[in-house]
Amino acid sequence: MFKKYSVLICVVISVILIVIAALLYPGGSLFDKNSEGFEWSNNFISNLFATKAINGSENPGKIWALIGMAFHSVGFGIFFINMSKKMPSRLAATVLKFVGATNIVFNFLIATPLHDLVVLISIVLTLIGLFTITVFILKTKLHLLKYCCIICLLTYYCFFSLFGFGYLGLAAIMQKVYSIGSMLLVVGLEYFTNLEDFKQIYSDGKKIQVTNR
Repeated sequence: MFKKYSVLICVVISVILIVIAALLYPGGSLFDKNSEGFEWSNNFISNLFATKAINGSENPGKIWALIGMAFHSVGFGIFFINMSKKMPSRLAATVLKFVGATNIVFNFLIATPLHDLVVLISIVLTLIGLFTITVFILKTKLHLLKYCCIICLLTYYCFFSLFGFGYLGLAAIMQKVYSIGSMLLVVGLEYFTNLEDFKQIYSDGKKIQVTNR
């Protein structure tokens, strides 16, 4: 039972722990270092992992945020490994296994000074994994998930664009949007897709090979 619902369990626990970390965050935001508490529209989630809050106070929520990120990484890692078993392409399966394994291994570096770099790499790898899955989902008959995949990827691109052009306030909001969107998408792909959904892709591939001979 735990193995079957491990992805969902990890995602739910990570959300709960991140919320706890936010409730414990002393204060300070992008536009007001003296503000109280964690402002979801003016703080980045990365602020929760700092030893000291923006206002200079010790951050008691850090440990909860780190544990929450650990569960998040494990959940996403298991998800990508599970999805690799459904892929009709050996290359795609290898990419997803790599993304999944790397997410899990990175847990050992979350509590180190390399944390920021680890999180950034994890985000990029997650984006690569979701893009790979989207390519094959678009070839299936799972129409709702097709739209969900595309919308989720767009939220990632919007975040990077806003952050890159310096619109930090909007970027902070978009970070929460893509985070929630990707978690919902991961749960949806994990529990509402199976090998049967990709059988048509397998069949098409065989037809193409026969035709080329």
